[in-house]
Amino acid sequence: MSKPTVAIVGRPNVGKSTFFNYIVGKRISIVEDTPGVTRDRVYAEANWRGRTFTLVDTGGIEPESNDVILSQMREQANLAIAMADVIVFVTDIKQGVTAADKDIALMLKKSKKQIILVCNKADTYGKVPDEIYEFYNLGLGEPYRVSAANAIGIGDVLDAIYDKLPPIEENEKDDEVIKVAIIGKPNVGKSSLVNKILGENRVIVSNIAGTTRDAIDSEFENEFGKYIFIDTAGIRRKSKVAENLEKYSVMRSLLAVERADVCLLMIDANDGVTEQDTKIAGEAHEAGKGIIIVINKWDEYEKENGTLEQYKKDVYNKLSYLSYAPITFISAKTGQRVNKLFEIINSVASQNSLRVSTSVLNQVLNEAIAIVQPPTDKGKRLRLFYMTQASTKPPTFVVFVNDKDLFHFSYERYLVNQIRKEFGLVGTPVRIIVREKNEK
Repeated sequence: MSKPTVAIVGRPNVGKSTFFNYIVGKRISIVEDTPGVTRDRVYAEANWRGRTFTLVDTGGIEPESNDVILSQMREQANLAIAMADVIVFVTDIKQGVTAADKDIALMLKKSKKQIILVCNKADTYGKVPDEIYEFYNLGLGEPYRVSAANAIGIGDVLDAIYDKLPPIEENEKDDEVIKVAIIGKPNVGKSSLVNKILGENRVIVSNIAGTTRDAIDSEFENEFGKYIFIDTAGIRRKSKVAENLEKYSVMRSLLAVERADVCLLMIDANDGVTEQDTKIAGEAHEAGKGIIIVINKWDEYEKENGTLEQYKKDVYNKLSYLSYAPITFISAKTGQRVNKLFEIINSVASQNSLRVSTSVLNQVLNEAIAIVQPPTDKGKRLRLFYMTQASTKPPTFVVFVNDKDLFHFSYERYLVNQIRKEFGLVGTPVRIIVREKNEK
């Protein structure tokens, strides 16, 4: 049994994301004075009175809208409601009860879930405003007046959530999961891949580049293990990042990379590796994450004998610093080779967290020195005394030497190659830190 789920729903621009961000203590959901900003379900872990639960922020529900994006937002909110143990229905006390509020209230009552009615934007202390009594007509019990922007009344709502959560299960605990960030430029099929894996329309998919503005977490379990897939907004070139929303989305994608164990770098087979792809890949490489290069839309690419191997060579030529990353060819649309991803993800995650004993490491170091002598400069030779592993994710090794200035980059690269030759370390960067023997 996973942690209980609390979904925040309501029509657009009533302050759901501000409420969500205050509770989780981070600016996770994009907050902007524009209706329809939060399009997908956004997840975060929250804790109140020692009880941990998953809080879900949803796009605003527009019951009567025929707009493609708005109708998909409504579908996403419905999915969140179906998954939730408790639903927090946020309304705007200043606008009063609208026709959309009545429609949403009716939909929620039909769900038979535990519901908490919140009247947001009650920004003043003291006497209960007369406007709140109108909300009793929704038939959802006593409304809680809050100001998410000014942190008024939030504790009372959290107490109500706590009281309505299902009983604690014995196995309600954190499980070992692999966090997988799906990164790439806009419109390469990241959301389609998540949806194909999950078997549901988990993330809004449309042909409009930039549809996914938030980094979305999806828990998934199969015979290969437990995963959290993080679908990120496509990272655009900075020159194209004009509006604030885009800036938030790029920042959120980079934060998603930081949270991940493994990054799936998705590349459109028809476009090949672009300059933008190299920059996105560089972010994951610099962050020390496990990386798998995923060539999507392979079903659309015209092939002949030797096409696949030549394509791999071209990718490695343009992403030379990712020569350690495995390449796989898929079609998120048809599902071709999508299941093969799990074994590669598991292998790369394992390699990224590999730990090697100091004794074995120094055997490899001594063999490497015997094969290729360390460099000299002005008659002084570099001496390598010993090596130890400092950390994992990525595997990071400390080499103690007589003079750091003699440790040339080319010899560092040689040592990294020898370490890879001995231990594999496919899909993960390898870091070497150089210290002089008397250096702490």
